Amino acid sequence: QLQLVESGGGSVQAGGSLKLSCAASEYPDSNKCMGWFRQAPGKEREWVATIYTGTGSTFYADSVKGRVAISHNNAENTVYLQMDSLKPEDTAMYYCVANLGSCYTWYSRKDRYNYWGQGTQVTVSS
Repeated sequence: QLQLVESGGGSVQAGGSLKLSCAASEYPDSNKCMGWFRQAPGKEREWVATIYTGTGSTFYADSVKGRVAISHNNAENTVYLQMDSLKPEDTAMYYCVANLGSCYTWYSRKDRYNYWGQGTQVTVSS
């Protein structure tokens, strides 16, 4: 059973930066889609970004494009989300997700990811 462990959340002021990490416990040599969703209080869970480790292809939601960068370290089996120019509306619980294989046709769909982390809180104050 693949487990995902997130870290790196915290509280920052608007305009600041945070880097989230998500370590996967299994399948270090398997191509995977790994990414992030977020959920603010009272709102739907929304997709943020995904990377396909087989090719390094990345995908971003319009709401974060240009401000975040997703990357993957194969040796550490870890995905990172560098977030810059943070805004109060980025405040949410951030969840790491993963699925084996490619995801070019469904990378933003939360119902297609089989593995979820417990979440890490990001709070951005104005």
